Order: sequence, then C-alpha cells, then structure tokens
Amino acid sequence: MKLNYCVPCLFGLEGLCSDELKRLGFDNVKAENGRVLFSGSQSDIAKANINLRTGERVLLVVGEIRANSFDDLFEGVRAMPWENYITKNGAFPVKGHSLGSKLHSIPDCQKIIKKAIVERLKVGQSTDVLSETGEKYQIQFAIMNDMATLYIDTSGAGLHKRGYRPVGSAAPLRETLAAAIVKLSRYRGREAVCDPFCGSGTIPIEAALAAINRAPGLDRSFAAEEWSWLDKSIWEEAKVEARSREYQGEYDIWGGDIDPKYIEVANENAKRAGVSEYIKFEVADATTFHRENQNGIILTNPPYGERVMQQSEAEELYRKFGVATRNLEQWKMYILSSHTEFERTFGKKAVKKRKLYNGMIKCDLFMYF
Repeated sequence: MKLNYCVPCLFGLEGLCSDELKRLGFDNVKAENGRVLFSGSQSDIAKANINLRTGERVLLVVGEIRANSFDDLFEGVRAMPWENYITKNGAFPVKGHSLGSKLHSIPDCQKIIKKAIVERLKVGQSTDVLSETGEKYQIQFAIMNDMATLYIDTSGAGLHKRGYRPVGSAAPLRETLAAAIVKLSRYRGREAVCDPFCGSGTIPIEAALAAINRAPGLDRSFAAEEWSWLDKSIWEEAKVEARSREYQGEYDIWGGDIDPKYIEVANENAKRAGVSEYIKFEVADATTFHRENQNGIILTNPPYGERVMQQSEAEELYRKFGVATRNLEQWKMYILSSHTEFERTFGKKAVKKRKLYNGMIKCDLFMYF
C-alpha cells in the first residue's frame, strides 16, 4: 500500500532535500515552501529516516481538509482513518501550528483534533476506553491558509540530531544545514576541505560523512521503531543497504578553532560519528589561516555579531579572515553569515549568494569560486 509522506526542512533547503529523496528512489517527490512531499511503502519509513541528510523529520500524512471552522476541523479529522495507524492502547498526543488561518488558537485546535481522533478510534477499535498506555504516535497538524494537514511523526527527535553531538558550541550550527552547505559545495571527497571556525566540528563531520557516503541515521533510534504494525526487520534491512553503499578512502578534511575547548569537543564528536580517522582538528587562529594545498574548499560558519560577540568584533574578524584568505585564489569558499554587510567587511564580493536559515536566523551563504 502506498503511503504519503512529508519531510519538513529549513527554508532554502527544499531543492536539496527533494534531490535526496529522488536519489533514494522515492515516488511523487514534490518540493514546497519548507517541506518536501513524497510517496512510498511502509518500509520507506526506515529508508527515509536513516538516509536523509537535509530533512528535519519524516511525517506520515494521514489526511488534508479545509477547515474554516472548528466544526469543519472536527468532522474532517474524524473522517480520517486513524485506526489504520494508531493501535489499541496507543498514546497520541497532539501538537501543531497555524498560520494565516481563521483557526489560530493552537490549544483549541489541539483539543478539537484530539476529541475527533478519540471519537474515530472508539468506533474503529470497537471500544469505549482508550488507555493510551502503549506505543506513542505523535500527532502533528499544520493549518495554512485554512487548509489543515494531519500527520503522525515517524522520527521522534529531529533528524538533525544524528547522535554524535551531545555537547555543542555556544553557537551551534544545525547538522542538516551543515550537510546542506557540504552538498552546495559539490564536495565529492576529492579536494581538501577546511573549516577555520569549526566550533564543535559539525561541518567537517558532515563533510566526512558525505565523503564516505555514510547514512547519518545509522547510530540513532526513531519513534516508528516502536510501532507494532511496522515489521521490525525494515530497520535492519535499511541499515544493511545503507552500509553497502559506503566508500573507503583517504580524505583531507581539517577543522580549526582558536578555543582549545572546542577542539576537544570536536574530536569527541568525530569519534562518536565514527569519522575521526578522516578529520584533523587543530587549535588555530582563522585570522592567520593558510594552507599549503594549491586548491581546495573552505566551508565555514564564522561567529555572527548577534550570537556570540559584538557586531564590531565580528566585522573585525571578517576583515582579518578576508586578508588571510586573499592569496587562496584557486580555493572555493562557502561562508555562512547573517551579517548584511559581510561582503564589505570581508573585502570581496561573492560570486553567488543563497539565502538560508540557521534555526530562526536568516543568513546568506556567500560563495566564492
């Protein structure tokens, strides 16, 4: 039976996430603002969760309705086949959001949706009591322009939580965004890769995972693993398939940070990710950055003035970093910053810019070829 799925993603990553899903062989892939839709089998729940690098989670789509009133919402949700997914004694908490819609009270929407699902399950499961003491089915709803879509979250913790970074830097870069920067650079494991502001090591680690083609979800668990109606074997089969696609090789991946504490954290994170043998982390000052390689790729996320230092300090740091990299003419650079005057302070106009979001912070990826 074909099921419909939705993968929310950070704004600006829809195209990358869509390409990933197509490469994984999924059907009916369609990118929209902040999400990508696709269809697949039950076993594709495991395949998508384990392999996706740029998606935030995998949601099973239960149904979509127009909801101009609470009555519309109740009747529409009650008409959806919840008994096909939620088992007897299954717990089904409800959360969600509403934008640009008549139904804007989130608590009221939660109550109505919960009540509608209860009514449906009482009939579908032929019971008057729903104990909710069993496996968890997190219900999510999104109401946009009066259209309500209902999902069940198959992932649990967001897919950016790979499991290798229990301790982050003061200004952590989300793993999915780091993976996206690596993808946008078209790094294939052949060139040298450097991150002079590596912090807790997220960009070098994601570069190493991409170089060896290791699926990012191999070392973590997912909510849907507890669902009794899903065959448990699909998870191990998806992991075996993912491991069969890994590469072996030697890679030149380097990360530097001026703070020794972060270098310790980065090394520990790389060990947990299983890629420490491919990365060299060093205490280094980005303002004196230099490399012997004739060419390579700089992928980095320098501190933002609004996050961990004063704006004037950030501008001075960008200026000095710009001077330090001025002689690396054969290198490509991909620098993520929220500073609107980054190009001026860095001292060089980007060949290309791409708007991205680091959490809720609007940024630009400045590309230099």
